[in-house]
Amino acid sequence: MPGRRWAGALAAAVTASVLSLTGLAGQAQAADINNVKNGGFESGLTNWTCSAGSGTTVSSPVHGGSAALKATPAGQDYAQCSQSVAVKPNSTYTLSAWVQGSYTYLGVTGTGTTDVSTWTPNTTWTQLTTTFTTGASTTSVAVWTHGWYGQPAYFADDFSVFGPDGGGGGDPAPTVPATPAGLAVSGTTSSSVSLAWNTVSGATGYNVYQGGSKVQSVTGTSATVTGLAASTAYSFQVSATNAAGESAKSSAVTGTTAASGGGGGGGTVPAHAVTGYWQNFNNGATVQKISAVQSQYDIIAVAFADATSTPGAVSFTLDSAGLGGYTVDQFKADIKAKQAAGKKVIISIGGQNGTISVSDSASAANFANSVYSLMQTYGFDGVDIDLENGLNATYMSQALRSLSAKAGSSLVITMAPQTIDMQSTSNSYFQTALNIKDILTVVNMQYYNSGSMLGCDGKVYSQGSVDFLTALACIQLQGGLAPSQVGLGLPASTSGAGSGYVSPTIVNNALDCLTKLTNCGSFKPSKAYPGLRGAMTWSTNWDASAGNAWSNAVGPHVHAL
Repeated sequence: MPGRRWAGALAAAVTASVLSLTGLAGQAQAADINNVKNGGFESGLTNWTCSAGSGTTVSSPVHGGSAALKATPAGQDYAQCSQSVAVKPNSTYTLSAWVQGSYTYLGVTGTGTTDVSTWTPNTTWTQLTTTFTTGASTTSVAVWTHGWYGQPAYFADDFSVFGPDGGGGGDPAPTVPATPAGLAVSGTTSSSVSLAWNTVSGATGYNVYQGGSKVQSVTGTSATVTGLAASTAYSFQVSATNAAGESAKSSAVTGTTAASGGGGGGGTVPAHAVTGYWQNFNNGATVQKISAVQSQYDIIAVAFADATSTPGAVSFTLDSAGLGGYTVDQFKADIKAKQAAGKKVIISIGGQNGTISVSDSASAANFANSVYSLMQTYGFDGVDIDLENGLNATYMSQALRSLSAKAGSSLVITMAPQTIDMQSTSNSYFQTALNIKDILTVVNMQYYNSGSMLGCDGKVYSQGSVDFLTALACIQLQGGLAPSQVGLGLPASTSGAGSGYVSPTIVNNALDCLTKLTNCGSFKPSKAYPGLRGAMTWSTNWDASAGNAWSNAVGPHVHAL
């Protein structure tokens, strides 16, 4: 939770990329060809040039085939790899590639008209697509991809420039993929059905059909269809897609929703709630017992569970020595007392040093089983996801649905992503939140230890202002989360984070702006969201060190919304 790192220098790059960002292009014409050579890197780096020797090919991870590009930024070099592609003048082309990594860009220069680019912060395979038109005398362009300064290696695969034959040769055009097999129902709630199916070679995406009508398009081999009626049977099919077209639909499966539950998780969490992290360690902040946590906090997140040697599984050990002899029995009794007072106490997974990985079905099951065991042992009401080293949306969603099936509709699920994790619905954190929307309580994004970020209006905002809070919250509100699933996460004092502390007055002004359209800065949402859940802070301990100034100011304001 504390000690986030992000490069403030990203602001200029984000701005430049946004100015050239274009909408997704349609499917290529049947007569078009792929003008890129070695777009899948099956022949190493043939036809490609990478700056400062930054690129290589790897056998894993790959999106398709047996190889992919791996390029590593270093120093002032952001690892750009490019290829000169022959094109026809006065023609329109669709540029596409699959990428993964922190801030990965795709673009084209030398078009003779408007050069374009696009980007993603997603750390799972994501397709970037844009279109460009060549000028009257343009016969070649440079297509490129790169990462960003100070970021880890990125991966890229399956490049294509579809359009008229430029005469330079290129990779064969794809064929329509086969029909997906193995479609099955992997989980249900009262308002959703989760589906999974087998990978189809050559597919770049999949369409999900409910009762014959398309309801979703996804890139992975799983999906959750939400907004369904309880105790109702639904028919589902899937098809596979790529640039060549769409396969036939699969055989249908039937999923029947459960009889009760749904509508978002959280049991009896107040409509407007304050979340605080309680430190199970002594780092100089006030050492607290759970019983000493200020009464303004409605959800207390115990930080943190620990990774174990079993993939995906977690454990928890009370730091009795560091907490002045606090015993497990006292800890359990204090949790019960808080619950009797109407509070929720949950276990937080992750933090700055958290290394828990849920990356397959086995680790998803281990995660759900171990968290549920901690809930039974200590009396926790739920779980908080604060994984700062990335997560897999498919399997984390699977794990949380499995936990929900065990714990029931009273389960509290909160999330605390960093700002970069919620810039786009294609990001794995955002995907996870949307995947479990029917059982999710609240996402308390951390508006601190962050560089400048995009707001929902496409402008770049710097942390420490009302605009930074409201314009970034707007992304979540417009991106599919319910207002009751959005909260503002801020440090309780200047000691609680490396940067991004704002006074409680700014927090309250941001809450007013989002819920009432008052006390806004230069950014004003297009509408009010009176159902906004509230606010979160790191931590109750740092709050106590500052005389509970944060909770005494923000708590009553949240509860009065």
